[in-house]
Amino acid sequence: MYSGGFYRFSTLEEQWAYWSRFIYLNRYCDPPKPVYSTLLESIKDKDYFVLTTNVDHCFQKAGFDKHRLFYTQGDYGLWQCSKPCHNTTYDNEEIVRQMVKAQGFRITEKGLEIPNGASIKMDVPSELVPRCPKCGRPMSMNLRADNTFVQDEGWYAAAGRYDDFVRQNEDTFILYLELGVGMNTPGIIKYNFWQQTYQNPKARYVCINQKEAYAPREIAHQSLCMEADIATLLCGKNV
Repeated sequence: MYSGGFYRFSTLEEQWAYWSRFIYLNRYCDPPKPVYSTLLESIKDKDYFVLTTNVDHCFQKAGFDKHRLFYTQGDYGLWQCSKPCHNTTYDNEEIVRQMVKAQGFRITEKGLEIPNGASIKMDVPSELVPRCPKCGRPMSMNLRADNTFVQDEGWYAAAGRYDDFVRQNEDTFILYLELGVGMNTPGIIKYNFWQQTYQNPKARYVCINQKEAYAPREIAHQSLCMEADIATLLCGKNV
């Protein structure tokens, strides 16, 4: 699904047929495994903050305090002007649901179903194609793909709360828990956590990753790296 997001569709109607399904399944359906809720149960009584490059809102859906979350790369639930002509994002849930239904799907809590005998359309009605309320250009996803990414007021507020959390804990006993971070955008979480661990002798760094669990030798004595499945490790069983 991620790769499909880069495909050049022939029409906006086809493009939004694809994206509406993508958004609904990844943003408005609950995660299929209890990993997020299990993690929350472990840390809910602690002073925590979540820095994530995920854009599916799974942390907030699981019950994490939204004021302790910073989604750095955007949100599948938000649209923006494709230019962009102004620095505002827009909730898309209502229109996404209309798009999905217009294609012939039945919406359920677990996903999308095809009614018996239904014919699924590969496009959406032209009137549902989202357009900027200011300039009329097509809307785009609020995802960091190039220099058109909109960092709205909510983004900056979350960034400020994260910065405050870091400053308040720069000399405390703190755990930097890195879960499933690869080398796509390592500067946001991985390198950040390494540097903060190095600068604070009281800090500890834990990395859980199936293939890329490692740490620099400068912080090896402060680190625990495990090549493991996150769900199995956190939930204590195969899920």
